[in-house]
Amino acid sequence: MMGERCQIETYSDPLTSTRFPFRLAIKEKLNRVKRVESMHSFEMIKYLADSRRMDILRLLMAAPATLTQLARTMKQSPAWIRHHILALESADLVEVSEIRKTGRVTEKFYRARADALLLQEVILPKTAKPAMIFSGSHDLALEGLTEQFQKHVTILSLPVGSLDGLVNLRQGLCQISGSHLLDETGEYNRPFIRHLFPDRDVEMVTLAYRTQGLMLAAGNPKGIKRISDVARSNVRFVNRNAGSGTRLWFDTELRKLNISVETINGYDTIVKTHSEAASFIESRKADAALGLQAAAHRHGLDFIPLFEERYDLVLPRENERPLLPLLDHLQTASFRTELNALTGYNSSHSGEQIPL
Repeated sequence: MMGERCQIETYSDPLTSTRFPFRLAIKEKLNRVKRVESMHSFEMIKYLADSRRMDILRLLMAAPATLTQLARTMKQSPAWIRHHILALESADLVEVSEIRKTGRVTEKFYRARADALLLQEVILPKTAKPAMIFSGSHDLALEGLTEQFQKHVTILSLPVGSLDGLVNLRQGLCQISGSHLLDETGEYNRPFIRHLFPDRDVEMVTLAYRTQGLMLAAGNPKGIKRISDVARSNVRFVNRNAGSGTRLWFDTELRKLNISVETINGYDTIVKTHSEAASFIESRKADAALGLQAAAHRHGLDFIPLFEERYDLVLPRENERPLLPLLDHLQTASFRTELNALTGYNSSHSGEQIPL
């Protein structure tokens, strides 16, 4: 399909190397996965399709919690949390782990039924065409591709960020991932892939180069010009989820500028996609976010470009066959035309296989 098959070289730097803190983050994430349970009913699909319930489930996979604790963490009412907990209980995803009585107060602690949930059996429907799970970084071009190729393969997209997506791929919780992780060496994605898949035959294919920067309210009423301006007290920021390539770049930049996260109004306001961040700003819930130029353009926002990054698709070769129509399309002139219609996207390297 894409030239000679590359041979995987063993990457000798250990995950425990103190020179590479992002790799330590990978090891910590892997160590958290203890119990993996296969989900067994289509009902679970419907409930996990709601991102709010996914957020609750992730919190309960990390540690048991009460309705009050979840409400405080998610900044919602206990009644709102209870409504979603009941739905998750009915789908057999959540259970009561402990009941504590303190005087007249009785508290129920809820937990997820597993530390990690094996998704394939639930969200991969039994149909004539293949179905696969994408778990990784959100991308606007990929959204269009998955819709365009529905006749060939059903792809369920779970945007969890680059780092979590690669960990999910290693754990077998998805079939394809997307990443734009910048290593301390200045290289995108390959060092992380070598660390996570030293003994597996995987391929990495460039989807596109993308421009990221500051997405700002139309007209830039706060006069924001650079990253350091988001730390001003009158600027409301909306952040990306931990483990996303965008968030990792932002946190690294804050360290370089010696800016404390406590000074940023909205650092803990989290969204999972570039589109969500742009919508926050468009609806005047925030003044600035780090994100894609294409997302800013779609929502009529001002934009200050900061860097261009490489976004790669990552998949084990045993998962390649159902995705061949999509992967082949990356090398066509028609795809380059489609991609160039997205502001801030560069298609000159689309479809190139990155040797590992």
